[in-house]
Amino acid sequence: MPHLHLEYTNNLPELDADKVLLRLNHALVASGQFTSEIDIKSRAVQVGVFRIGTAMTERGFVHVKLAILSGRSPEVKKQVSESLLAALNEAVQWPAGLDVQLCVEILDIDRDSYSKLHLTA
Repeated sequence: MPHLHLEYTNNLPELDADKVLLRLNHALVASGQFTSEIDIKSRAVQVGVFRIGTAMTERGFVHVKLAILSGRSPEVKKQVSESLLAALNEAVQWPAGLDVQLCVEILDIDRDSYSKLHLTA
C-alpha cells in the first residue's frame, strides 16, 4: 500500500512514464504517510482513445489515482494530493499549444477487507 495509477493521453510525447512514476513515488515517501518505500506500487497506462469536452481543439490529460488504506484525515489526503500534483507538474515539459489538465484523486481502501502477502526469495 499505496497503489498509484497514472493515466495519460497519447498526445503527450515528452511524458516519460517511468521517470514520472519515480518522481511520484519519491513524493509519496517524502509525505511521511507510508511506512516503507517498497510498499508503494505504481503503474502507468497510456490512453489512446479519449475525448475531453466537446470542442475539437487539441487537449490532453494526466490523471493520478492514489488508493490508500482508510483512516487518514481530509487534511492529510489534501497534502498528499497537492504534493503529487506539484511533482507531476514539475516532471514533464508540457507541450506548447496543447491544453493539458493534470488531476489527482485520492481513494480510500477499506482496511478490514484489504489483504496483502509479501513473498521474498
